[in-house]
Amino acid sequence: MSEEQTQADNRPRPTTDQFREFVAQDWAPRPPGASTADEVAAYTPARRDALSQRFPGDRLVVPAGGLKVRSNDTDYVFRPHSAFVHLTGWAADAEPDAVLVLEPREDAGHDPVLYFRPMAPREDEEFFADPRYGEYWVGVRPTLEDLAVRLGIETRHLSELDAHVGKDAGATTVRLVRDADRELTQRLDGVRVQEGADQESLAEADDALAAACSILRLTKDAWEVGQMQRAVDATKVGFEAVIADLPEAVRRGRGERWVEGVFGLHARHEGNGVGYDSICAAGDHANTLHWIKNTGELREGDLLLLDAGVEVDSLFTADVTRTLPVSGRFSDAQREIYDAVLAAQEAGIAAARPGNRFSDVHAAAIRVIAEHLHAWGLLPEGVDVEGTLDPSTGQYHRRWMVHGTSHHLGIDVHDCALATREEYMDAELVPGMVLTVEPGLYFKADDLKVPERFRGNGVRIEDDVVITEDGCRNLSADFPRTADDVEAWMARIQSR
Repeated sequence: MSEEQTQADNRPRPTTDQFREFVAQDWAPRPPGASTADEVAAYTPARRDALSQRFPGDRLVVPAGGLKVRSNDTDYVFRPHSAFVHLTGWAADAEPDAVLVLEPREDAGHDPVLYFRPMAPREDEEFFADPRYGEYWVGVRPTLEDLAVRLGIETRHLSELDAHVGKDAGATTVRLVRDADRELTQRLDGVRVQEGADQESLAEADDALAAACSILRLTKDAWEVGQMQRAVDATKVGFEAVIADLPEAVRRGRGERWVEGVFGLHARHEGNGVGYDSICAAGDHANTLHWIKNTGELREGDLLLLDAGVEVDSLFTADVTRTLPVSGRFSDAQREIYDAVLAAQEAGIAAARPGNRFSDVHAAAIRVIAEHLHAWGLLPEGVDVEGTLDPSTGQYHRRWMVHGTSHHLGIDVHDCALATREEYMDAELVPGMVLTVEPGLYFKADDLKVPERFRGNGVRIEDDVVITEDGCRNLSADFPRTADDVEAWMARIQSR
């Protein structure tokens, strides 16, 4: 708790020894701890070993991060740092302030040690009196022994961290994921500088660790792909709940918020919650790429662009978009746009195969977008498809399709974001990579360069695919994609 929060904390505290003794008495025995390892514990050693090989002899520090103040003395729900989740397997139920340390061995490997604040005994004042960490206030935490069994990692009390992590910092390179825990970063920077390290070199060394943790997630193991499928399946439940309630969203008004709430309800029930703020964009709002205000109406005749994903308890998230006709039927103009986007997506999915580069997916999809824009006469006079695709003198198509067609997906919705262009855009696709394929066309209501019939309509179609040995598998293939199938899907759900 910050100093300001401590000063402003007016909650009552136990004030007498008699009361403290009374609070600690007569509780039933706690249930037994874990007796078997979590499923993910079979996969995390390989991830840690891969990171270990990058930094032989260095001490690697990966914090979960701490609680973040939402307002005054209330905190946001805790969400651990993605690198910490990936390397430990401790996800939705992770404790704030936990830290994974990979301690170097003489053989160039590392031993993992997980530091965290375990459950306090009931006779400890924390149990009843600490509003931020006390069991009475925020619930039970695991014991050191319990978590060691679950994750297959040696565990130690958080109080031992500082003495250990800075040990021999002058002789041992200590690398830290800096953005995960600001307070720990400040403390460890002080120790490292005191031991002779240069302040500027610290950030450079730490950035290399953060980037390596990010790159490590480019290729998913079998367990991760399974979690991605679970997230996608849960997301379909949310989409179908939205479709079922579209008439109610229209009737009640503030329909975008109704859609957001319905999806959020099922995301919370099916998983940990939403993986990112849902885009519930109706009508012209669909042409604002990151429309998350969700303050608009749903009207008959409009399209609803729903870009949403469920984050499951492992913190892997789906990212799926479907563009739905609010009335259940596309108009002729809406279908024309939709079919163009679908053709572009088909081309992008076909390019998502091993041996191709990541950027080839976008190149395939955007060529189809450019072909349709040219056929509609929307490109400047004298500019053909090749002309607009020229990166130096063209790019006119970007007025209506500004974003990339793909991104990596996993624990973060935009996963592996610290990879360099060479490691990301120019990299060869290999089995186990999970990508989105999401072209779109966006015709703003006030865009006088497009036919009036197109104005105010935005369409995006997004699926999540995993690269396989001979192509890719569409994890979201159960979501209808063609215009006819979408209409039939909506009719089927709303007739139940």
